[in-house]
Order: sequence, then structure tokens, then C-alpha cells
Amino acid sequence: MKELELVEIEVGLGSLTVRLKRPGAAPAALPVPMAPASTPAAGPVVDVGTNATVVTIEAPMVGTFYRASSPTAEPYVREGDVVKQGQVLCIIEAMKLMNEIESKAAGRIEKILVENGQPVEYGQPMFLIEPAG
Repeated sequence: MKELELVEIEVGLGSLTVRLKRPGAAPAALPVPMAPASTPAAGPVVDVGTNATVVTIEAPMVGTFYRASSPTAEPYVREGDVVKQGQVLCIIEAMKLMNEIESKAAGRIEKILVENGQPVEYGQPMFLIEPAG
């Protein structure tokens, strides 16, 4: 962490989350501008509650959301696509690592709540999936 000048790092996998903080690090290094990134999520959160049967896929980490593996590649999924459980939906880039985010349910993509290249916060809703009946 010291070598990369990191003050804090949080990694989540499923229900397990690990957070490391460097003692005595300057609080100014914490990314204050990330707070506005969670503001756009406030609108879609209202949509999440309108349909109790919808499965919400949330960001498992802080990073940058990408719909495709490269700028010239087709998106992994589009609204209306039918997906399988475990199918890759997007990539979140965190600390120069590309993390594939998989669907936790089979069904149809009802809504994509994040724009390509937009920063996401931990727990921010990214996709709404109508489960396969």
C-alpha cells in the first residue's frame, strides 16, 4: 500500500469484504470527488423498489464501469437481453485491474443503470434483471 501510495483499500467477493487502512496516512488522499458518483444512483434506487421481483446487480467494488471488454468490442449485454446465471455483464476497472462482473440470476436485463465509463461505488445498483419464471 505504501509503495502505491494507497491510504485505504477495500475488496469484496460475495458476502466477504476486506478493508485495509494505512495508519497515519493523510486524510486528503481519500477520494472526496467519488461522493457525486453515488448521487446518480439515487434516482435508479427508486426504480429498484418499484418491482419486488427484480434482481439488482450491485457493484462489488469501487471502480470504473465498462459495458465491453474494449472500446471497439460489442457490449456484453444490452437492455432486453436474456442472461444466464454466471454470465459476464460488465467489467469494473479498479486499480488497473479489469474485474468481470457476473450475473447472480438468470433472466432478462430490464435496465442498465450505469453509463459506460462512469465511476461506480461499492453497492451501487448497476443492472436490474427480471428473473426467469
